[in-house]
Amino acid sequence: MKRLALGAALAILAAVPLWIDGTYYVNIASQILFYSIFALGINVLVGYAGLVTLGHAGLFGVAAYTAARILGGGHGHLAAVLGALALTLLAAALFAGLALRGTGIGFVMITLAIGQIVWGVAYRWISITNGDNGISVSARPSPFGLSLASPAHFYWATYAVFLVAIASMAIFVASPFGASVRGTRDQARRMNALGYQVWLIRFLAFLFSGFWSGVAGLLYLYYNQFVSPQAVALTASAEALLMVISGGTATLLGPVVGAALVVTMKNVASAYIERWNFVLGAIFVAIVVFMPEGLVPGAVRWWRRATAGGR
Repeated sequence: MKRLALGAALAILAAVPLWIDGTYYVNIASQILFYSIFALGINVLVGYAGLVTLGHAGLFGVAAYTAARILGGGHGHLAAVLGALALTLLAAALFAGLALRGTGIGFVMITLAIGQIVWGVAYRWISITNGDNGISVSARPSPFGLSLASPAHFYWATYAVFLVAIASMAIFVASPFGASVRGTRDQARRMNALGYQVWLIRFLAFLFSGFWSGVAGLLYLYYNQFVSPQAVALTASAEALLMVISGGTATLLGPVVGAALVVTMKNVASAYIERWNFVLGAIFVAIVVFMPEGLVPGAVRWWRRATAGGR
């Protein structure tokens, strides 16, 4: 039944441009997918490694800005993607080397500070980032001869990347490395006593998280064909973290559900509700009160309770 449900869900997602009228909602669906990838990357640290980060929008923005600069220099999309991911991994290694000096609130504060540094660079280094005016990209790529100019084609390309992200996360969770990452979250001292290199495990998890944050940043750039300091602001990191927490940490579907909730409220509900921020805050409060583990684990718990009561 789980496999059938998963197959049905993937089929419905694949057919979104076919059964949704209007390009606006297809674009919203594309946003949900690439923000889901971003949230999945953050979930590696928050959910499985137990390291809460408030600076991952910096890595998200590093990928977007790097690709925009490479394209602006007259290079092709392949060079832009490879260069952006390489620089994002390098930045993730630097971030990890600094942030992993602390744990708990120390880790949070270091990542927050690094994220603010990246925002300051994007805002002030006008010769590189163009400041508040941002950087525009003239066109989207055409992988395998398929133009991504139309919303439907861009959605399907984003959906393909999303499937790869989900598959890689599933492999990560089931792998011995994923188990060791969860071990550093639950019993770091015991893992160290058993001979595991806790710092190295967390460092590699940070790189894995940073890679998918960079992929999401590239999709963000190609979706908007524009990047500005807003992409690396503290609010971007906070929103992505809320996606993970509201949907359910240490789950595969939790970040996806959380991303769908936040993106829908920002882009759809805001058109009908002037105080949509108040409504979103009320939803988060309700989640914390009634489903403190997140929407996905909470819904599973309620379903099991209901079926047990029925029996």
